[in-house]
Amino acid sequence: MKQFEIKSTIKEYTSLSELSADDQELIAKAHLAANDAYAPYSKFYVGAAIRLENDEICVGNNQENAAYPSGICAERVAVFSASATHPNMKVKKIAVVAHSNEIKIDKPISPCGACRQVLAEYESKSGNIILLLMGETGNIYEISSVKDILPLMFTAGDLGVK
Repeated sequence: MKQFEIKSTIKEYTSLSELSADDQELIAKAHLAANDAYAPYSKFYVGAAIRLENDEICVGNNQENAAYPSGICAERVAVFSASATHPNMKVKKIAVVAHSNEIKIDKPISPCGACRQVLAEYESKSGNIILLLMGETGNIYEISSVKDILPLMFTAGDLGVK
């Protein structure tokens, strides 16, 4: 038997004022996007904002449906929108935030497994994607790579694609 360890490093900020102006702007855009989410069932409003290599920002929010599997998360809406409107532009950073009228969200939320996999695919295209995660209030996590939240990701190489 062989055993190995996987480690991730997360920076934690206690205030938005500790972040750069660009990161504060990205989180603010994610909060605005969350306000427009379509979440009549979960009442869990998620917003994502992506900064591209040309410094343009693309946003997304969760879109629910009464047939639950038909909905889509904010992170995928944002990255697919960025790819559709700027197909050759690399993703530098994504901010993900959430709020709810039902519960207090005062800790960073993290992308679901499907979103992690999609972000990992775009990271393989773009190079490292930095993640900024936040609730409605509270601390902010900065994670330097999608690999840190999905270390054993499925890749094109697993399909024999180079």
